[in-house]
Amino acid sequence: MAPTLLLVPAALASFILAFGTGVEFVRFTSLRPLLGGLPEPGGPDARQGWLAALQDCSILAPLAWDLGLLILFVGQHSLMATETVKAWMSRYFGVLQRSLYVACTALALQLVMRYWEPVPRGPVLWEARAEPWATWVPLLCFVLHVIAWLLIFSILLVFDYAELMGLKQVYYHVLGLGEPLALKSPRALRLFSHLRHPVCVELLTVLWVVPTLGTDRLLLALLLTLYLGLAHGLDQQDLRYLRAQLQRKLNLLSRPQEGEAE
Repeated sequence: MAPTLLLVPAALASFILAFGTGVEFVRFTSLRPLLGGLPEPGGPDARQGWLAALQDCSILAPLAWDLGLLILFVGQHSLMATETVKAWMSRYFGVLQRSLYVACTALALQLVMRYWEPVPRGPVLWEARAEPWATWVPLLCFVLHVIAWLLIFSILLVFDYAELMGLKQVYYHVLGLGEPLALKSPRALRLFSHLRHPVCVELLTVLWVVPTLGTDRLLLALLLTLYLGLAHGLDQQDLRYLRAQLQRKLNLLSRPQEGEAE
């Protein structure tokens, strides 16, 4: 077990790494494809068709590399979320288990973003080239991305961002308050076990709503969509609990206004 004095800086370092990675992920998934990415050698006419691309090593090699990066990220993110690995990490790292998971996830995502190989000569699934689509489609995509990221940040706050990042666990431990999850209701624990990614729809919007869906972007969107779909298992009981919690939070927000009105 790490000394208490080292827990807080370790948790803060993990949080800073995760926050910086999140900012970089916004640039990687939204700003680069919407505001101009890498130049395309030879222009759109130099791109190959789908059948020709399957026989071109200059296209298959970077796709295989990108696929390996994605498998590395998904493998880390899934393996470290299993109960066996979490129990092992809790045994040796104690209250820093969540912070370590967040830090490893951030590092894996950094590897994906920093070593991602674009495929500018590969075929595209769709592309807004002719006017007025070349002007309006990127603008519409930009607006939808802004809305999606605002929703993502709002949902993370609702789902207790400090606990997701591992800060709350360390804070409770230092104050002797125990484990935060132990204070949650069985319905909340059931929801968390079914909903590993509370921002599934918004992330899908960011992945797919782009003016040009090239080969490497298609690979990124397909694999992460499959991963998000497999990890998403809400049922009617979970949805009822979510509606009840949302109504409770709205009531809490409305109380100060009612007091001021009186």
